[in-house]
Amino acid sequence: MERPARLYGLWALLFCAGGGGLAAPAETQPPVTNLSVSVENLCTVTWTWNPPEGASPNCSLWYLSHFGNKQDKKITPETHRSEEVPLNERICLQVGSQCSTNESEKPSILVEKCISPPEGDPESAVTELQCVWHNLRYMKCTWLPGRNTSPDTNYTLYYWHSSLGQILQCENIYREDQHIACSFALTKVKDSNFDSSVQIMVKDNAGKIRPAFSIVPSSSHVKPDPPHIKSLSFQNGDLYVQWKNPQNFYSRCLSYQVEVNNTQAKTHDIFYVEEAKCQNSEFEGNLEGMICFMVPGVLPDTLNTVRIRVKTNKLCYEDDKLWSNWSQAMSIGQKANPTFYITTLLIIPVIVAAAIIVLLLYLKRLKIIIFPPIPDPGKIFKEMFGDQNDDTLHWKKYDIYEKQTKEETDSVVLIESLKRAAQ
Repeated sequence: MERPARLYGLWALLFCAGGGGLAAPAETQPPVTNLSVSVENLCTVTWTWNPPEGASPNCSLWYLSHFGNKQDKKITPETHRSEEVPLNERICLQVGSQCSTNESEKPSILVEKCISPPEGDPESAVTELQCVWHNLRYMKCTWLPGRNTSPDTNYTLYYWHSSLGQILQCENIYREDQHIACSFALTKVKDSNFDSSVQIMVKDNAGKIRPAFSIVPSSSHVKPDPPHIKSLSFQNGDLYVQWKNPQNFYSRCLSYQVEVNNTQAKTHDIFYVEEAKCQNSEFEGNLEGMICFMVPGVLPDTLNTVRIRVKTNKLCYEDDKLWSNWSQAMSIGQKANPTFYITTLLIIPVIVAAAIIVLLLYLKRLKIIIFPPIPDPGKIFKEMFGDQNDDTLHWKKYDIYEKQTKEETDSVVLIESLKRAAQ
């Protein structure tokens, strides 16, 4: 019964497309009528239209719609289409009718309807509008003021998602250096079915700047909190690391990086971990909700410091580029005693100085020992005749001194005699 039903469906489709003949060309239908566009919430744009007038009664109408760049093409039987799009630029949707879901079929004349961006100077709109969902608990949006804006402009951020009954305003606006930021609560637990996007609009209170829009999908721009290291242990020559994931995340949805720093060996190793489960019997305690990883080749007799960070992966989220902050570091191993190194640094200069002094004191003696003096034969003769020569020299000096004294005395006496005779 299943096969005849499929054949009947195919025959009916071909009949509608070709007017009852298999080889008959498809008939082009009239264009749709009354195409209109409206905006709901902040960034929900809805196009609606009416079926074409004068369509073939044998045609089961389908509607081809796509944007001006022929992207996001859809063929549906509904007479409306809704999309979440940021309204920062002009957006146009083209709609045509046809009798089948075949994309190669020539549709009717396409009817286009556009929606223009908000009024205002484009240079006055805020720039670099970015939002990050922190640990699935709160969203933080940051932006820079526009070029043609006053420094004292007061900004307002509005947000909406499907779980809210109305558009809400962010109350917590503050500055971070050159950026302006605003945070608001946005909680998602593990078992919740929150899968809608968050629509953002930033403008000023006075309405002088152009509003800026952003759409943040729930499966992207997620930054987890850092994990918490529970224990470090050396087992069978390896380092085992055990930690607990941040709340609101399943382990399969996260990827990890384990950093091990050895201060004595000055090594810095980072291990990328895709899947880490506690399946080793060496771990003790309750392993539920715990993650484990074995780091090979870590010396237990040195000080090792471990840190961990996590990010979302492609299994559960579209965006996998936002790493969490590093966890609080934990160390294991023997820490070097600083007193020993300080004492060593003080003793070594003292020993070197003492060695230099001793070397200088005994350098002459060491030279004599290494290079003994050669005996002088002439010294023997000098010692044999040294006393006689000394006596002779002594007497010669005495005679010369006596002779000089006598001559000086005689001269004085003679001068005195001549003076008296002259008187």
